Amino acid sequence: MKSEKDSKAMPNAHLHDLFVDELRDILGAERQLLKGLKKMADKAVGENLKNAFTAHHAETEEQIERLKQVFASIDLSARGKKCKAMEGLLNEAEEIMEEFEGDEALDAALIAAAQKVEHYEIATYGCLVTYATLMQHEEARGLLQTTLDQEKDTDSKLTEIAMSEANVAA
Repeated sequence: MKSEKDSKAMPNAHLHDLFVDELRDILGAERQLLKGLKKMADKAVGENLKNAFTAHHAETEEQIERLKQVFASIDLSARGKKCKAMEGLLNEAEEIMEEFEGDEALDAALIAAAQKVEHYEIATYGCLVTYATLMQHEEARGLLQTTLDQEKDTDSKLTEIAMSEANVAA
């Protein structure tokens, strides 16, 4: 992807192709997640959970724009690819929605599915922050760290809702 000359100038250049591949994967994942969050918000029973899914949908749109800025910061066009991991996580969420529809445990099940997604995103953004740091892509690192922090906050909010409402009701 980068020329040999560019690679020599960049610290830890051996990570560049991996960094770009992971960026494309998470861009695709975030785009896929938008549809999943809408469905989960529609199925959620508790108002706080509905609101959390709706808020995360808006946040995900911001994260997609931030990823476009990351691509621009390393002089690449923002191209995503289909994320098989997110596809699997969202398929599992669909199954949960069908299996627990009308059940008292539906919101608890939705939170479990959503937290699996969050943990995947946290792992991915954590790696991307590390790669950006090692390659001294400071602008990209800052943008990715902002998203990583948001994902961790979302995970905490979901845990709060689970512990105070959804798991108690189930």
